[in-house]
Amino acid sequence: MDDIVVIFDFDKTIVDCDSDNWVVDELGFTDLFNQLLPTMPWNSLMDRMMMEIHSQGKTIDDIVEVLKRIPIHPRIVPSIKAVHALGCELRIVSDANAFFIEAILEHLGIRECFSEINTNPGYVNEEGRVRILPHHDFKKASHGCSLCPPNMCKGLIIERIQDSMVPEEKKRIIYLGDGSGDYCPSLRLKERDFLMPRKGFPVWDLICKDPSLIKAEIHEWNDGEDQERVLLHIINKIAKEESANQFISADCKLQTMSLAAHDAQSSQSSAITA
Repeated sequence: MDDIVVIFDFDKTIVDCDSDNWVVDELGFTDLFNQLLPTMPWNSLMDRMMMEIHSQGKTIDDIVEVLKRIPIHPRIVPSIKAVHALGCELRIVSDANAFFIEAILEHLGIRECFSEINTNPGYVNEEGRVRILPHHDFKKASHGCSLCPPNMCKGLIIERIQDSMVPEEKKRIIYLGDGSGDYCPSLRLKERDFLMPRKGFPVWDLICKDPSLIKAEIHEWNDGEDQERVLLHIINKIAKEESANQFISADCKLQTMSLAAHDAQSSQSSAITA
């Protein structure tokens, strides 16, 4: 199924919580986080929290060990491996950060399943602390989308992915997400695409206000088990449609060849009669 591109959000879609909050809470910095939250954008705040965590003697290993304990539904990893084995291309579009996502995926043994991770840069600097930078440098220029946070417009990322697809390949996107940041990319999906919003979460509430704004076919899900069932159902549905289309195409080709042969035979008969 190399004509299917499955795009996952990360927090509360692959893992079952917000990875930023998980690290801050598990390392004991919740009070400071809440104190600073009203004063700066989330992405900038997380960079500041990494500085504070480092200054209090917490190491990169401490952070990684916390990330290894992050909650995840037991069906998520088998589902991702199954979808990858079917030949689908898997990507991530997330407002978390590269360091957290890479560490978690490596621990789960599914990093190689994803061809691309679109997220905020996250890396260990020369001082040995994690730096978290914005995907879009909003201090230089705005991305111009009023629906998205200043550091990342997922809609623009989806448009770039769409533009990179060769038209002749007719790839179809399945997009999974839960947060308000997943609403903008949902609006960019085409009629042949599929949208999997997590029911009862912010993106679901936004979609329900006016579902007619969404061109893609909507299939909601509740938890990891539900996500696996719905995702495999959609892939199976696409496979059946493609098989039917190939059968129709082959049948039409045979009919065309038959008509051409008949016309040629008729022409020969006319020539002989003449």
